[in-house]
Amino acid sequence: MKLCVIGGGGVRSMFLAKSIAGRAEKSDISELVFMDNDPTKLNIYGKMAKEVAHRICPSMKFTLTTDAAAAVTDADYVITTIRAGGDRMRVRDERIALNLGILGQETTGAAGFSFAMRSIPALMEYCELVKKYAKPDAAVFNFTNPVGVVSQTLRDMGYDFTFGICDAPSGMLRRFEQLYGYPEASLDALCYGLNHFSFFKYIKKDGIDIMPKIVGDDRAYKETDLRYFDKNLLTAKQFVPNEYLYYFYCREKAVENILNAPMTRGEQIEIINKAMTAALSKVDMENNFDKALEIFDEYYGQRENSYMASETGEKRESRFHFDMYAPDDGGYAGVALGIIDAKREKSNKSVICCVENTGKALDFLEETDTVEISCDMSSGRPVPIKIGEIPVENGEIIRRVKVYERLASKAIREKSRQTAIDCLYLHPLVGSYSLAEKLVDSYIDLNKDFTGEWSK
Repeated sequence: MKLCVIGGGGVRSMFLAKSIAGRAEKSDISELVFMDNDPTKLNIYGKMAKEVAHRICPSMKFTLTTDAAAAVTDADYVITTIRAGGDRMRVRDERIALNLGILGQETTGAAGFSFAMRSIPALMEYCELVKKYAKPDAAVFNFTNPVGVVSQTLRDMGYDFTFGICDAPSGMLRRFEQLYGYPEASLDALCYGLNHFSFFKYIKKDGIDIMPKIVGDDRAYKETDLRYFDKNLLTAKQFVPNEYLYYFYCREKAVENILNAPMTRGEQIEIINKAMTAALSKVDMENNFDKALEIFDEYYGQRENSYMASETGEKRESRFHFDMYAPDDGGYAGVALGIIDAKREKSNKSVICCVENTGKALDFLEETDTVEISCDMSSGRPVPIKIGEIPVENGEIIRRVKVYERLASKAIREKSRQTAIDCLYLHPLVGSYSLAEKLVDSYIDLNKDFTGEWSK
């Protein structure tokens, strides 16, 4: 089997390589290609990924390339993880929103729309290459943000071989397992909602729902990503939310914290990545890989510990070390590989991914809506599990965000300024037509080199 990664020069490339190489024999992956259109980053982070993969699974063929067509040729599966415009554009996306007093988060916030304006045209080109050069039944697993809007738009464009993936739900479950000393993948959970906007309906261990135990446990608010939420909220609601729902439950607090912080998350990432890349560029990767790992540990640890810190005031305090041999859940590569393995084995295991709302698994949404949801894999493809009754307020806010995503898809496909204004006006974190107009005009101007002209 040939697996291709578009965006293989990203700073998280080693994590991908580790996960894939560690499961290469089990998943029958004989060839792995990392492609990136930035040769400098590919020569640094791609080379580090290649070394990791070689040490873990030397029998697997590993290639680095800047040629996208060659990368996807005869591929069975493709993972896309790109950042069109780089870190600098993320910074500008977020600041445009913040200057209007609006949350500038790059996926769930208003800045996510600007990010999608750049992501989707680039992904469309890669999807066309997949159709032309990859295996006839090849699937694309998209990790490019904002996954919700991107997944909806790619499906609306007819790319029905694409699936959105995110490691936030599975990562949260893994942290609960670690909290209670449970074996990995021992929890059975039902997830529903949208990407970065999902809830767990239940989390079971040996058939018993332990969600009441989790939301009532003070340790969960210190050692897991429940740290971003008020315990009274979750015990009253009796659900476990995706960590990104913090921005909706505590919108004014998030905006205030960011404005009072020395810099935004995007600015933090830009500074850290720039310094890390400069330091690593001076290292001879082939002869001093251990030195490269030391540098990576230092800078990536800064990224990890500052995650959501500016927005929430809650900072992680842990020492990061990339251990290529330590077991892990595989991150977003693990999500993709879980789907691949389940398809090959036709197992009855469930996976969480972004798919169409087939059979109206969430009965208040349309069948053509993409949702992030627990899926049954017994048929060899992800089929969303019928969720049934959920709290009314959860359904209402999911519906509202889905309307935003539908309109965002339409606006980007048609390059329509008016539809873009409508979608951001309806976004729960914007909620103002006049502000939506200012946002849209700023984002159209910002992204003109990536998108071309939009209609008035």
